[in-house]
Amino acid sequence: MPSNPPSVGSFDDGLLSPITAGYDGLVSDRAVLDALVTAEVALVRAWQHVGVAPVSAEAEVSAALGWVDTKHGCRDHGIDLGALAAQSVAGGNPVIPLVGALRSIVPESARGWVHRGTTSQDILDSALMVVASHAVAQILADLTAAESALQDFIRAHGDSVAAARTLTQHAVPTTLGARAGGWLNGIRRARVRLEAVELPAQLAGAGGTLAAIGEIAEASGAAGAVESALVAAYADGLGLAAPTAPWHTSRWPVTELGDALVQAIDALGKVATDVATASRTEIGELLEGTGGGSSAMPQKQNPVRSVLIRSAALRAPLLGATLHTASAFAADERPDGAWHAEWPTLRELVRLALGASAHGAELLRGLRVDDDAVARNLALTGGLIVSERLGIVLTPLIGAARFKDLIAAASAGGDLAALITALPEAAGLDVDALLDPAHYTGAAASIAARALDPESDR
Repeated sequence: MPSNPPSVGSFDDGLLSPITAGYDGLVSDRAVLDALVTAEVALVRAWQHVGVAPVSAEAEVSAALGWVDTKHGCRDHGIDLGALAAQSVAGGNPVIPLVGALRSIVPESARGWVHRGTTSQDILDSALMVVASHAVAQILADLTAAESALQDFIRAHGDSVAAARTLTQHAVPTTLGARAGGWLNGIRRARVRLEAVELPAQLAGAGGTLAAIGEIAEASGAAGAVESALVAAYADGLGLAAPTAPWHTSRWPVTELGDALVQAIDALGKVATDVATASRTEIGELLEGTGGGSSAMPQKQNPVRSVLIRSAALRAPLLGATLHTASAFAADERPDGAWHAEWPTLRELVRLALGASAHGAELLRGLRVDDDAVARNLALTGGLIVSERLGIVLTPLIGAARFKDLIAAASAGGDLAALITALPEAAGLDVDALLDPAHYTGAAASIAARALDPESDR
C-alpha cells in the first residue's frame, strides 16, 4: 500500500479553483472554527443576559476564549484546527470534540456553562449562519460595485448601436445600453434577493424542543419562560435573526440562501458569457481591462475574468440542487447524513459567490468597447439586419412573395439599397434612412434608461 505524502499547507488553497483564490478567507476552515467558538461563547453570554448564568461565568468564558464583540466574535482562542478536524471523525461533527477542548481552556468555575442546554447542531448551524452573514455582506458590497460600474458603462456607451444576436446570428439592431441594461437588471435583482435572505440562529436543544433550556432555567429559579428570551439574546449576540421556530430539519434558511447565491452567480455568469463572446478575435466588440496570457501563444489576451466567472456559474446550480436534496432528506429531528452533506456544499457555494462577485466587479470596472468593431459587425450583412423593418414597410407595397425574393437576392450578394431603389413601389422612400440600423432600435434607449433608474416610470 503506498504511503501518503507529507501534508503541506491546507488541503485547498485554490490551486484548482482560481475563481475563489484570494477571496475565500471568510469561509475558510479557520473562519468556521472561529464561528463555532463564537457560537459557544455567545450562548454563555445569552445565559447571563437572561439572568441564569452568573456574571463571573460569562466574563471568564469570554476572556478565556477570545471574545472581541458581536461583530468580530472570538479570536485567538487557542483551539488546534488540525487536531479538531481529526477528532471530528469519531462523532461525525466538529462540535463534539470542540466542547471538550473549550472546557479544558475555560476556568473550572465556569466550565459547566459551556454548551449548556444546547446540542451540536445548534452550534454548527449557528456558526455556519455567522460565516454566511460575513460572506454575504462582502458579496453584496461587490454586487453593488458591479451595479455602479455598469451604470457608468451605460452612461458612456449606452447609445452605441450594435448587432443583437439570437441563436448566435445577427438578428436586429440594439444598443449596448439595452444589452448592459439587461445585465444591470439581473445583478440588481439578485442583490435585492440576497439582501432579503434571513439568516437565523439555531438554538433548540437535543430534539428541537428547548426542553433542557427550560429545565435549566427553572432549576436556577428564573421567573417566567426563559426559552424565547434566551434564543433572542443568543441570536442578537451572534448578529443573526431570532428564529420563530427551530429549523433542525426545516432547512429553508440554507436553501433560500443557496438559491439567492445561485441567482447572483447566474446574473454574473450572463455578463461573463456575453463579454467572452463579444471579445472573440473575430468579433472584438468588448475587451476586458486586463487580458490573460497564454503559456504557448504570446499574442493572446484571454478574457480571464469572464472565463473564471463562467466556471463558477457552471458549478453553482448543482451545489444549490444538492442543498435542496439534503433539505428534502432531512429526516426525523436530526438528519442522518443530509445535514452533514450541507456543510461543504454551502461553504463551496458561498465561496464561489465571493469569487464571482469580486471578479465581476473588477471585470465591469475595466470593461472597454471597440467602437470600430461594433460598427464593422453591424454593417456585415449590408443592411439585412433591418430585414424585419423592411418587411413591415415593403410587404404592403410589393407583397410577401416579391419581398422574399428581394431578401434572397440581397443575401446572395446583391446591393440591398439598389434593389429597393429599383422598385417602382418604393418611390419616395428614404432608402438610406430605412436601412440605417440606428433608426430601428425600438425602445432600446428607454430600456437602458429604466435600468439606470428603475423608479423613473413608477
